[in-house]
Amino acid sequence: MTTDVTIPASATLAEIHQQPQAWRDLAVLLDRARQDLDAFLGRALEDPRTRVVFTGAGTSAFVGRIAAESLRGRSGRRFDAVASTDLVAAPRTVLAEDLPVLLVSFARSGNSPESGAATELVDALAPAAHHLVVTCDPSGALAVAHHDRADSFVLVMPPQTNDTGFAMTSSFSSMLLAALVAFVPSDAAALDRVVASGERALGTDDALHRVLDASPRRIVFLGGGTLAGLAEECALKTLELTAGGIAAFHDTPLGFRHGPKAVLDDDTVVVVLRSADPTVRRYDDDIVRELRADRPGQVVVVGSDGLQGAPGTDVDLAFPEAEGLDDGLRAVALVAVAQLLALHASVRLGCTPDNPFPDGSVNRVVRGVVIHPLDGEHGARG
Repeated sequence: MTTDVTIPASATLAEIHQQPQAWRDLAVLLDRARQDLDAFLGRALEDPRTRVVFTGAGTSAFVGRIAAESLRGRSGRRFDAVASTDLVAAPRTVLAEDLPVLLVSFARSGNSPESGAATELVDALAPAAHHLVVTCDPSGALAVAHHDRADSFVLVMPPQTNDTGFAMTSSFSSMLLAALVAFVPSDAAALDRVVASGERALGTDDALHRVLDASPRRIVFLGGGTLAGLAEECALKTLELTAGGIAAFHDTPLGFRHGPKAVLDDDTVVVVLRSADPTVRRYDDDIVRELRADRPGQVVVVGSDGLQGAPGTDVDLAFPEAEGLDDGLRAVALVAVAQLLALHASVRLGCTPDNPFPDGSVNRVVRGVVIHPLDGEHGARG
């Protein structure tokens, strides 16, 4: 791989760079919907026992994991994150408790087979259910199915976030921001700092080229607490856009030592997503010091503000605009670093970012999934 690679115009490139404006558009949309949304949430959460479950598949599942972790400690309510793929595969396990459920479904298109199946299973197994559908496509199957239901609210993202590239980029960050602001309206006041942090993240190309100049075969993303879900999303972006040409892994800073650290070799880069939470951050900094002592030149810190300066061969990316932001809001902006890293790596490897799998072996909307009826023997292909 060489640095003499120009990123060609593509939907993926445009969708990564449109994110700050998309978040501003989303803020206007949420403000307009606030009264109706609050009324719906008031009904859905009237029973204090109600379990809020965030769901989605792939990147949409990671939206839920980040949001649930962020909101759990700030709202005084119970928030769970369960991938729709897990809910559909083992519904009686996921819904074993006899509790009302508010199912929050994240979906770029809403056309994945698991999206509709998850809502149907919650209706069948929960004693009472409400549905908040957060989607980028108002004409998708999920939005259409819930549009006129009294127990549902469909929150549609700004139209440009219905990403047409293979990988979810602006759809991911916008749905995450929507979830945070939906449940904690005061988060909207931090929009300017989120936008400024995102714009800084979009200007990190030169530093990311330095990372890729080492021609890594593997990239590991480490994040703790709320940022554990972001580490998953970052790894998936790398795998998707490089068509598996770079093997990508994720873990937490503490968990990485318990075996997964074996993945390290001279061709591995580790990206540490540094938390704003002071307790989580201590463990982030411990792994950074350890790795830089053992493998100088192979560690990138995203959110290095206040960290002791990196060795000359390592990369530190500071985001002073994010000071004071909760890690959920930081994730909205900082994901752009990993999106750009994956995009640059994709082009260097000769992939087409908008269609990394021209043979159709992996699809933008999942195909071939069989949805089996509850306790039945045969299923319908999605």
